[in-house]
Amino acid sequence: MTAETTEHAGPDLNEKLARMALYRWWRRAVVGRVDHEAVIARIVEDSGWSPRYAFMTMMSAGIAVLGLLLSSPAVVIGAMLISPLMSPILGFGFSLALFDFAELRRSLKALAIGAVAAVAFTALIVTVSPLQAPTSEIVARTRPNLFDLAVALFAALAGTFAIIRGRGETIVGVAIATALMPPLAVVGYGLATRNMPVAGGAFALFATNFITIALSATAMARYYGFGHHLSRRQSWTQTIVLALVFVAMAIPLGISLNRIGREALAVSQTRSLLTGTFGDEARVTQLDLIFSAEPLVVRAVVITPRSAVKKTPAVQSALEETLGRPIRLDLDQIVLEAGADALEAQREELRQAADTPNPEAQRMTALARMIALVTGIPADDVTIDRDHRRATAAAAPLPGATVATYRALEARAAAETDGWSVAIVPPQGPLPEIEFADSVDTLDDAARGALATSIWAARRWNMAALGVPGLPVGPVPKSPNLSQRRALAIANTLRAQGVIPVAAPASGQRFALVTGVIAP
Repeated sequence: MTAETTEHAGPDLNEKLARMALYRWWRRAVVGRVDHEAVIARIVEDSGWSPRYAFMTMMSAGIAVLGLLLSSPAVVIGAMLISPLMSPILGFGFSLALFDFAELRRSLKALAIGAVAAVAFTALIVTVSPLQAPTSEIVARTRPNLFDLAVALFAALAGTFAIIRGRGETIVGVAIATALMPPLAVVGYGLATRNMPVAGGAFALFATNFITIALSATAMARYYGFGHHLSRRQSWTQTIVLALVFVAMAIPLGISLNRIGREALAVSQTRSLLTGTFGDEARVTQLDLIFSAEPLVVRAVVITPRSAVKKTPAVQSALEETLGRPIRLDLDQIVLEAGADALEAQREELRQAADTPNPEAQRMTALARMIALVTGIPADDVTIDRDHRRATAAAAPLPGATVATYRALEARAAAETDGWSVAIVPPQGPLPEIEFADSVDTLDDAARGALATSIWAARRWNMAALGVPGLPVGPVPKSPNLSQRRALAIANTLRAQGVIPVAAPASGQRFALVTGVIAP
């Protein structure tokens, strides 16, 4: 070898020697201190399905859902401590590191059985429970974000380290941090209460924890020498898959975190503006922002001196300018006389809340009374949906009233409201007759009006279909007679409005549609 060759080979040789030294240190100081066979035996022993595993899973699920319904963090933590779900997830992660697909299927089977059993058991408990209102503990597990991924990542690394290095007592803290069981309990709650957004959000949180723990366990296992027999190609495949999955999860969770941050900022800006608008002597005692509504709904209660009372439209305009979006402000101002102290402010707040309806409540009460007067029912029987500004009432039978009468009453009530939609459900009765002129098979204005009333009634009664007299059964004849052509004209209009036409006995040139098919 010449001097020139040695000069060029020197850096490469030194780099190669450095890598070899680092590898020997890693094999001696990291891998050499781990009893790989004992760790794998422990993982395999705990990661499969067994009667004990199923029993502990259901008990953990029961404790978790009771803690969620009672909004008791202590009870929820108790459910986390006894949950056995982490064992099959770690088994799944180690099987990925070892490319052991038999163990992978075994761990996934145990996890699937445990998850389904937990969801079914919690749904059963919620179904028979008198407490079904969503609590803060439930709501907290319906919006996973990037922080949840970070918590699961750190907890998974700690848990895997504890398993590999034989320090399993720290697994208790890891179980608390990752919170695998409470999200499943919230899934069961959402299914039992038919609240799919809650169930979906909680399942997303569970999936985030599950995938993060499993893949973190895979990475930690490879670091400690598990799967060292794998080829370079298999190792690179693992690395690429891990990176892609973490990036794929981080993007939507980051978007969710950004949305939560923007909502928190909007709440802070709203509170600051109200405080600045009403002055230092005023106090914002209640503030709720409903971001799911369109426009954004802001509900606030402010205790303010009489001299600082503001007009609601002016405050709403200032809020719209600050938040940069349209809003609907429901503002209640509790007025204090000059010189009132904090205790008097609290007393006034309670007195006002108990004795004086707020303006929004007064508007809704007036609306309910007006609809009750029109429909002939008590005002308490009118259903008011404040968030969607919708009022619904099942009308009482009125002497001489037809379906068309109730439709006209609904239109009149809707015209007297300010931006509210009104739905009046008429009593069951005959639908209006649809008349055709002699030898005519087309709908005139009167016939179209009667047909529109029939469609309106079908929707109010939740009817998916209406019977059309004379409608041909099966294929349409090549040369339909006059009655069939009239029935087909009605049927085409019904289909265009989303109502299913079905055949009924014919009756000359007067058609009265038949009800009786209830929508699913």
